[in-house]
Amino acid sequence: MNSSKKYFAEALGTFALVLFGTGAATIASVTHSGPAGIGLLGIALAFGFAVLVMVYTIGPISGCHINPAISIAMLAAGKLSAKDTVGYIIFQCIGAIAASGLLYLLATGSAGFAMPEWGLGANGWGPGYLGEYNMTSALVAEFVFTFLFLMVIFGTTAERHTSPMMAGLAIGISLALIHMVVIPITGTSVNPARSLGPALFAGGMALQQLWLFIVAPIAGGLCAALVRKIFLDD
Repeated sequence: MNSSKKYFAEALGTFALVLFGTGAATIASVTHSGPAGIGLLGIALAFGFAVLVMVYTIGPISGCHINPAISIAMLAAGKLSAKDTVGYIIFQCIGAIAASGLLYLLATGSAGFAMPEWGLGANGWGPGYLGEYNMTSALVAEFVFTFLFLMVIFGTTAERHTSPMMAGLAIGISLALIHMVVIPITGTSVNPARSLGPALFAGGMALQQLWLFIVAPIAGGLCAALVRKIFLDD
């Protein structure tokens, strides 16, 4: 497959994931104390369904990583070249930023809109953010749940273990389950690009805390690649 087509697919897929997921959180509204409107379950399903439909839409083109942590883990596992890893990450970030830009445009159409702290579905932690969990909880949650997410991805995309047509369903369900648990802690990232887009527009604490949502998911993904290679590969 032509590299430019793969990169465009990754940008499109990440754009859809961020727009659907953070769009559900932003437009359905999130109160000071937690999700409202469609609720936590609705937001979790929005992220899960977004990944599910994108797996079947762009999976045959790029593999549908739409997440730098996944691309870096695939590089570590020997399933993606360094060149494509860099290309994937750049275009994933472009897609996420474009989605947040569009969401910002839509949000400003609401009467009396003012960008809140951690606006546009930005990830965060600490006083004033959802459940007000501390940095340790945020770091551990993002690491562990990214690790589990990558274990699902490695397992369901191994051709000898399962039908490729079922992989999207398992991956989408697992992401929805992760959101059901982690939203009150960090808003759920497990994806550096997903965190980057909203943080750039929200600024403030979202941008200051962005480092955690880059470091923890990448570390979790790398750990999954290592565990898979040592303990689970035939």
